[in-house]
Amino acid sequence: MNVTVENLAPCKKLMRVEVEVQKVQAAFDEVINDFQHHARLPGFRPGKAPRDMVAKRFETEILDEAKRKVISEAYRAAVTEHKLQVVGQPDIEEIQFTKDQPTQFAATLETAPEYELPEYKGLPVKRTISSVTEADIVRAIDMLREQRAEYPIVARPLANGDVAVVNYTGTSEGKPLTDFAPVARGLTEKKGFWIKAEPNSFIPGFTEQLVGMKAGEKRTVNVDFPADFVTPQLAGKKGVYDVELVEVREKKMPAADDAFAKQLQAENFEKLREGVRADLQNELNSKQARDIRNQALKALLDQIKCDLPESLVNQETRGIVYNIVSENQQRGVPKEAMDAQKDAIYNSANATAKERVKALFVVHRIAEKEGIRVEQTEMTARLQSMAAQYNMPFKKLVEQLDKNNHLESVHEQLLTEKVIDLLVQNAKIEDVQPEPAKA
Repeated sequence: MNVTVENLAPCKKLMRVEVEVQKVQAAFDEVINDFQHHARLPGFRPGKAPRDMVAKRFETEILDEAKRKVISEAYRAAVTEHKLQVVGQPDIEEIQFTKDQPTQFAATLETAPEYELPEYKGLPVKRTISSVTEADIVRAIDMLREQRAEYPIVARPLANGDVAVVNYTGTSEGKPLTDFAPVARGLTEKKGFWIKAEPNSFIPGFTEQLVGMKAGEKRTVNVDFPADFVTPQLAGKKGVYDVELVEVREKKMPAADDAFAKQLQAENFEKLREGVRADLQNELNSKQARDIRNQALKALLDQIKCDLPESLVNQETRGIVYNIVSENQQRGVPKEAMDAQKDAIYNSANATAKERVKALFVVHRIAEKEGIRVEQTEMTARLQSMAAQYNMPFKKLVEQLDKNNHLESVHEQLLTEKVIDLLVQNAKIEDVQPEPAKA
């Protein structure tokens, strides 16, 4: 067998293969023998039909099977001979295939990146020394109180911190806002809309002009839509709103006392504080651990400069863009706003994809070198945890992941975690003080 390999681009090669006629003929003979053994022809018992008759009757099928056999075996042998780390499926172009001549074909394929694996033990990592403060506890408890706040109607003018219940219609240049942005129906007209009387809680400058109004009062509110407004068709335009204040509701937060603590299943307020402190400390510890792991992996990847398989990067980029778009849709971001940012979204996704693909190859290289592998018990434990998280029967989860080809993703996640564990265990960790909060 004669094989030549040509570099087409980074991580892309053209492999030309010629298979000698003797191997082609041997493949035909083997395939014909197999067909003869299983063939059912009228007048003959299974497997007893004459060879020539079988070869003629199944000529097309035999040709296809022999071609598949010759090319697939030659391809695998050529890849092994040249020690190529192929990524994905090759694009094989048949040049010539007949029984009595050498077979020739060309395969365009992508290969793993070539790079020198740097020293991955002793990576520099900074661990920020921080602890839960009294201010953190107060802030967390205030958030719990916020969640249980009540808003009774009050008979007085609207003040800062209240909630205004309003009816409004919005125009620009004398036209409804939907004339400029058809999807902006919510910005154009609403009835019974609750707005917190706080700066920038709706459209910049809107709520400030409502302060002092009484229920039943009407007022014209003028706003300037910011240049970076979420609905790009309105960005930079002037808006005019006819607003009617329906109700003034005062925010009433529950007192920070034992009664409030018991609502949250705590014995008393002091026990609630202890629980909040413990939760915040666990959250702080988890954040610190994630930060150290991210630093260790980044410190390693930053040392590696290499080209990456284009198809893998494109595939990963598409997946990240899809997730970004889905998340924004769930948050209610208009399609027009996402379209206006599509280049920035793609560029960000592409940069992230490159880091992920690079990490994939580096993780496997280290795992191979260190003998790190994922045991079946570890896979089972992770899948059981996922089943509990999604409230799904274990068997159904496994079947669903297998159907969508996502079981390999779970394996990759576990392998990556184990390799990063190794990096962190061997990292050179420096304890540092947190940066002062910005004023």
